Amino acid sequence: MAISKIELERVSIISSKPFEKVVEALKAAVGRPDMNDFAMATKSARTFADLEAAIREGLGRTGFMLFMELDHGVILRKESGKAAPKMVRFIVGNPLIMKEMVKHVPDAGSYAPVTVLVDERADGVHLSYDRMASYLAPYQNSEALAVARELDSKIESLLRESAA
Repeated sequence: MAISKIELERVSIISSKPFEKVVEALKAAVGRPDMNDFAMATKSARTFADLEAAIREGLGRTGFMLFMELDHGVILRKESGKAAPKMVRFIVGNPLIMKEMVKHVPDAGSYAPVTVLVDERADGVHLSYDRMASYLAPYQNSEALAVARELDSKIESLLRESAA
């Protein structure tokens, strides 16, 4: 058994907008394909060009799609009532970007697609993201790191845009 230590860099942006407006902005910026249809389209693709077309169809204007939305806040509110802060974890990404990282560092598949956490706190709505480059830094692969840094830049732009 091998154990690796990874030091993460977390990006957090605080918005003064209402939680619902931040979530709405984030969801408007990413594609939201029906995941059952998306899975069928990618599995039935006969060529890489067909696969790429199916993926591109699901992407939003930011080049990302929403794979899953997990409402952590609903669980908190079940215990403590409606006063509990709102919190949603979004799993977003682009399979074509993931492919480029995984070609060089197979473990990158453990980190992609990425998580964006949106949660209410006393000082505002936080949008948080753990940088992919920090996950991949221990592997010391310059090609994968270049892709990861570009991904980080795009995700951070998505966070800034959603927070504004």
